[in-house]
Amino acid sequence: MFVRVVECGSFTAAAIASDVSPTMVGKQIREIEQRLGARLLHRTTRRQQLTEVGQLYFERCRRVLSEVALAENSAMELQSAPKGLVRMVAPVSFGGQRLVPELSLYMARNPDVNVMLNLDNRVPNLTEGNYELGIQIGEVCEPGVVARPLRPYRRILAASPDYIRQHGMPEHPDQLGNYSCLGMSYWLHQDRWDLTGPEGETFKAFINGRFMSNQGNALRIAALSGCGIVLQPDYVLMDDIAQGRLVPVLPQWSYKPTPLYLIYHQDSRPSAKLRSVIDFLIARLGENSQAILDKRPRSDAV
Repeated sequence: MFVRVVECGSFTAAAIASDVSPTMVGKQIREIEQRLGARLLHRTTRRQQLTEVGQLYFERCRRVLSEVALAENSAMELQSAPKGLVRMVAPVSFGGQRLVPELSLYMARNPDVNVMLNLDNRVPNLTEGNYELGIQIGEVCEPGVVARPLRPYRRILAASPDYIRQHGMPEHPDQLGNYSCLGMSYWLHQDRWDLTGPEGETFKAFINGRFMSNQGNALRIAALSGCGIVLQPDYVLMDDIAQGRLVPVLPQWSYKPTPLYLIYHQDSRPSAKLRSVIDFLIARLGENSQAILDKRPRSDAV
């Protein structure tokens, strides 16, 4: 109001511009002067003039209001067009092999958006990590978080062509105990795989094996080296299957599907960048999306 009084030249003109009474304008200026302990304006019936303190205060106030206007315009621009940095967290394997290609495609389509992706197998905490988006395997318990379902986390079985030539192809999960199965060392039940069949039936396949690891890529490399049958996410194995380095084993069976979610904080007015990333990932990776890796096994792989 003080800046408007100076720019308009009088209390009356400022009151008209602000759609308030001149009395209200005078009251607000007096309150400022009382708070500062100094006069800002010399006022007469014919004109007003800034005091030395008033001149300094006017220049600083006008600068502050200009910065506020710039901040509001910048905020509105961010709301209207995707722009800025997106901080995201995802599991190591899924993030590195499945998410990064999608984010690369997103950034190619949105050149004003940058992404900072942290890969971490711990359950993501958006608040503590200062993340805007996260990928979580398993049910979401963090309060105040929106969980959008993605295509379930699906693990498939595969082995090298040499291993299958030497040991044959199993025809049912109950035969897996006769093969060397490559297991995850941190699983609670290391001696069995809970598999789901083509009709939704389940089967507990008891397994044996000479090699285990806590890292999925190590098991993949062991399978490529002919150590046995591996059970890993489809996106980890599909390229090897497509190139003939691995062949599907019991392709109608897979490990029980694990829920996968895109998570973010509830916000009544999310920024344009956040909305665009969410919409893109849901379209590409969501439950109903068709963006499955186009990797088909060669018919002559074995």
